Amino acid sequence: MSASSTTTPAGATPSGTSRSRREQAQGNPWLTLVAVALGVMMVGLDGTVVGVANPTIAADLDASLSGLQWVTNGYLLALAVLLILGGKLGDRYGRKKVFIIGIAGFALTSLGCALSPNIGTLIAFRVLQGVAGALLMPNTLALIRSAFPPAELNRAVGIWGGSSALAVASGPIIGGLLVEHVSWESIFLLNLPLGLLAAVVALAWVKESKDEEHVGSFDVPGVALLSGGLFLVVWALIKAQDKGWGSLYVILFALAGLAVLVLFVLREKRAADPLLPLDIFQNRSVWAGTLLVVVGFFALFGVLFFIGLYLQNTHGYSPVQTGVRMLPLTAMFVVSAPLGGWMTEKFGPRPPLILGMLMLVVAFLGLSRLQVDTSYNGQWPFFLIIGLSFGLVIVSTTQAILGNVPVERGGIAGGLQSTAQQLGGVLGTAVFGSIIAAKVTGSLSDELASRDVPGPVAAIVNRSGELISQGVSPVDAEKAPQALLAGIQQAAGGNPSPALTASIRDASYTVFIDGLHAAMYVGVGLAVVAAGLGFLVSRGRELEEDEVAGA
Repeated sequence: MSASSTTTPAGATPSGTSRSRREQAQGNPWLTLVAVALGVMMVGLDGTVVGVANPTIAADLDASLSGLQWVTNGYLLALAVLLILGGKLGDRYGRKKVFIIGIAGFALTSLGCALSPNIGTLIAFRVLQGVAGALLMPNTLALIRSAFPPAELNRAVGIWGGSSALAVASGPIIGGLLVEHVSWESIFLLNLPLGLLAAVVALAWVKESKDEEHVGSFDVPGVALLSGGLFLVVWALIKAQDKGWGSLYVILFALAGLAVLVLFVLREKRAADPLLPLDIFQNRSVWAGTLLVVVGFFALFGVLFFIGLYLQNTHGYSPVQTGVRMLPLTAMFVVSAPLGGWMTEKFGPRPPLILGMLMLVVAFLGLSRLQVDTSYNGQWPFFLIIGLSFGLVIVSTTQAILGNVPVERGGIAGGLQSTAQQLGGVLGTAVFGSIIAAKVTGSLSDELASRDVPGPVAAIVNRSGELISQGVSPVDAEKAPQALLAGIQQAAGGNPSPALTASIRDASYTVFIDGLHAAMYVGVGLAVVAAGLGFLVSRGRELEEDEVAGA
């Protein structure tokens, strides 16, 4: 007779049944990791495939450049301002529950994106997609934190980071293939099977966890002030790309956002149950780790975006070809994130963090030597170094933040880190974009004059170059050569000579490269500062086994 059918005295429980019930109550750590990895893959994949599809979306929905930018910016704004709220909801009502709601919402809004008949509807569903992502993302790390014992936590975080990196790495290629051979709608429909699988695994094997101790009021004023302040700041950063950093419009929005965030801090100091408990920043590893996340994503996304423009503009690669050539950077995340987990587990977060930032210094210095005709062999080693360094940085900063925050506040910590990532990404594209734009608009005239381009022709080309420099959307990489060519044709009466065309193109590429070099030098400075901040970070306290189980 099998053990499962053996009769037992009242009150006794067979050891096999006891183990089964205990495992069911505690969940399965590795299947929890599978569920959250699928969730972050949805978000990561969605972010990279949309950029590849922009030209096709523009043609199919008759969208302007501004409309296409809002397809991305609407999602970014909703995600950035609601991430901490999403983590708080998970801590309060259950991280598994909020995670599954986020998964379902992300899948349904992806379907809405695919069925959108016009650009306005697509933007609306992208905003809702950002809301769902804000429920999903911060609770992934909190679920991992509550599922894994301390000895395995860093390895699990490394795999979590690797799964996100895999989605980022494969996004441009998968997106390009789908857009080319199926339709742009298919890039959103891809989220449906991923979301279904993640929801099924989460329902069956993820253990619910929440903050049982802090169940007071929900701090509605805190939610409003934080969301409003972040919205105003992110809005200012986005509009700075068009209006310039010295614009009164940008300055007023930025100051208003900072003023609202100051009010948020004052509110949280007095709140009985704050949305963001400010006492977590008493640990220097938490605030230093948060700053390092901002700096790391500032550098990474700024470089990713404008190296992509470099490959497409100066070398003429398509989005798919660009994605393939950037694989040494993006695919290395898959290796470097688990490596970062191992190094953090063995040595603590400080050594891999400092090493990663110093590697970024080397990579940025290398990229500052790029020229218009630099061969691919002169590019890919620096892409590989960036990919390797970033895996070390993201895992070590994750440990620095989550490892130094009580486990019952894991959702808040996850939301804090995710918010820092989004703000860093916005800063990277906005600041680097402004540097390159200033170089193009400030130097193009002199460069054209040095090549003996006639004044009337140079005036029209300058207007075209100014238009190009103001856009930092991937679609600009497609439109930039056409805009310059239109300016050349207009200036030369519709029949420019090959020599004139070559002179104008060479001048335009030269000032773009000069701007790219300036942006890389800014990246060098940031990475050096970040390496210094890394000395402030220490390993998080070891959690007791019953503390992890009871989260």
